[in-house]
Amino acid sequence: MTWIDVHTHLNMLENDAEAVIAAAHASNVKHLITIGTGADDLEKVIAYATKYSPTVFGTLGYHPHEAKDFTPEAEKFIRDNLNNQRIVGVGEIGLDYYYNHSPHEVQRDVFRKQMKLAADFKLPVEIHSRDAEEDTIQILKEYEGRVRGLMHCFTGTQWLADQALALGYNISISGVVTFKNADPLRAVVKSVPLDRLHIETDAPFLTPAPFRGKKNEPALMVHTAQVVAEVKGVTIEELAKATSENAMKLFSRIGVI
Repeated sequence: MTWIDVHTHLNMLENDAEAVIAAAHASNVKHLITIGTGADDLEKVIAYATKYSPTVFGTLGYHPHEAKDFTPEAEKFIRDNLNNQRIVGVGEIGLDYYYNHSPHEVQRDVFRKQMKLAADFKLPVEIHSRDAEEDTIQILKEYEGRVRGLMHCFTGTQWLADQALALGYNISISGVVTFKNADPLRAVVKSVPLDRLHIETDAPFLTPAPFRGKKNEPALMVHTAQVVAEVKGVTIEELAKATSENAMKLFSRIGVI
């Protein structure tokens, strides 16, 4: 039984990468995808994915918070590195109208530009959407049939899940599903087909119960998985097999288990 953490931030973790990876392996987490968010970490993502091959892969992208800093030079850097076989997708991209660190129009423009990069390179995307469901779906529809991917750290409505699934996107679940007040999310999880589901940590954020208050790590994703398995009415082994296969299918550069 092995797992793939489809969304983590190795460069943000307190422990060094070797220790994090060793702990992940001890918890049967075979692969990690470390995620780009902007100018401060894209080179680090490439370095981690290269140094810690074959365990670690990466994505390159500008988080909506950083959209205001997405320059032509930033776009060129991403484009120049998307043929790197250790880079498996474009992300984390999308919209965040909760914090508004970048103007909404800028976020939408940068989202579209990065969706085009994914279409050009035929790579999947990892989508961030917070308080921006209608605009997120509108932009995803503009690239329907040209871009696929997953809704990362899904905490949205049933409507968002249904719309995303209809457009061919998968749903990725984080430690939020273990929280006491997460009944609406657990209801969404129950509705997602098993072959469209992923598990992630979003480490160092969103630590699952019973470890809330501590920094999250990929090794802890099994606690999220246990809750998801219960909600889906499957064994933990069945969930591990399904989600690993889903990740391999979506992120084809990872290879075959």
